[in-house]
Amino acid sequence: MSATLTKGPSAPAPRTGSANPFVAITQNLRESGIYIAFVVVVLLFAVLTDGLSLSPTNVTNIILQYSYVLVLAIGMVIVIIAGHIDLSVGSVVALTGAVSAKLVIGSGQPWWVGILAALGVGLAIGVWQGFWVAFIGIPAFIVTLAGMLLFRGLTFYVLDNVSLSPFPSQYGGVATGFLNGLFGGYGYDAFTLFIAAFAVVGFAFSQIRTRIAKVRYQQVVDAMPLFIGKIVAVAVVVMAIAWQLAHSRGLPIVLIILAVLVLVYSTVMKSSVFGRQVYAIGGNLAAAQLSGVNVRRVNFWIFVNMGFLAAVAGVIFSSRSNGAQPSAGNSFELDAIAAAFIGGAAVTGGVGKIQGAIIGGLLVGVISNGMQLLGVDSSLQQVIKGLVLLLAVAFDVYNKRRGGVR
Repeated sequence: MSATLTKGPSAPAPRTGSANPFVAITQNLRESGIYIAFVVVVLLFAVLTDGLSLSPTNVTNIILQYSYVLVLAIGMVIVIIAGHIDLSVGSVVALTGAVSAKLVIGSGQPWWVGILAALGVGLAIGVWQGFWVAFIGIPAFIVTLAGMLLFRGLTFYVLDNVSLSPFPSQYGGVATGFLNGLFGGYGYDAFTLFIAAFAVVGFAFSQIRTRIAKVRYQQVVDAMPLFIGKIVAVAVVVMAIAWQLAHSRGLPIVLIILAVLVLVYSTVMKSSVFGRQVYAIGGNLAAAQLSGVNVRRVNFWIFVNMGFLAAVAGVIFSSRSNGAQPSAGNSFELDAIAAAFIGGAAVTGGVGKIQGAIIGGLLVGVISNGMQLLGVDSSLQQVIKGLVLLLAVAFDVYNKRRGGVR
C-alpha cells in the first residue's frame, strides 16, 4: 500500500495595495493627504520667504510657540474619536496656569509645587466634567461650554483680575529650556542629532514590526516601494528638523515632553483595550454597548485625560509666557479642534490618529508662522485658517459620501 503525500497549503502572499506608489497614495488619500499637504506647505513658505521659514531659529520658535496646542490636540483627538467635543480646554489652560502662578509667584512656593498643583487641578476638572458627561448623561458640548465659562470665571477670581509674573528660572525652563552640548562642542549640538537618529530607527523598527504582523494575519499592506518611501520621507523630515535645531539652541525640553506624550498616547490608542474601546464608541455606540464596552467608564476617563493634558498645556504656556494672565488660553480650544480635524479626525467620531492631530497642529502652526513672516494682516490670517479647517472637514464628508456613508 503506497502512501500518498499531499502538499499542504502554502503560506498566502501578503495582500498589498497597488504596485504603483502614486496609485497607492491616491487610494489612501485620507490617511496620506495630510502628510503630503504638510510637506507642500513647508516647501511653499520656504520659497516665499527665501528660506527664512526653515532657518534654525524659526524652526525652534515654531516648536516652542505651538507646543501647548499640540499637547491639547493629543487629548482633543481622543475626545473627538469618541464622538464628543471639549470647548473648555482654553479656560482650563488659563486656570491651571493661574493656580500655579498664585502658589509659586504669589505665595513663594517651590516651582515644582506649582506644577503639581496645576496637574491636580486639571485632573479634578476632568473628573468634574467626566462625571456630568458619563454618569449624568449631559452632552459634552453643553458640559464643556458651561466649563468654559466656569473655569474662566475662576481664573479671574484666582488672579484677582491681574497678571502675575515672573516665574523662577526652573519653572520657565519647562517651555524655554534646551539640552545642548552634552556630547561636546562640534559647532552644532550632536546630542540633538543622536536623539533624532534614535527616533528614526525606532520609527522604522515599529513600522517593520507592524507590517510583519499584518502579513501574518493576511491584512492589506502598502506596496513595498510606498512602504519604504514613507519611512525614508519621515527620516528625511525628522533629520532635517534636527539639523536645524542642532544649529540653533539644541534640543528643546518641551519637545522631549511632547515626544513622550505622542509615543505613550499613540501606543495606548493603537494597542490597548481602552484605545480600541474609544474607537468602538465613536464608530458605533450601540454596537459597543452590545459588545460589553463600559461606555460610561470609558467616557469618564476620556475627560479625565483631557483635563490632565489641558493642565500640561497650561504649565507649558505659563512657563513660556513667564506668568499667568486672566485672558490666557483664549481660542486654544479652537486651535486644538482644528488640529484634530485637519489631521484626519472624522466629525462623526470613530476615526483619527494621534500622529495626524500632531501633523494637523504643525500644519496650522507653519501656516500661521509663514503668514507672519510674510507680513500678512492678522484678520486675513484668521480667514485663511478658517478656510483650511472648512476644506479639511469638507474632504472628510466627501470621502464618506464616495464610500457610500451618508
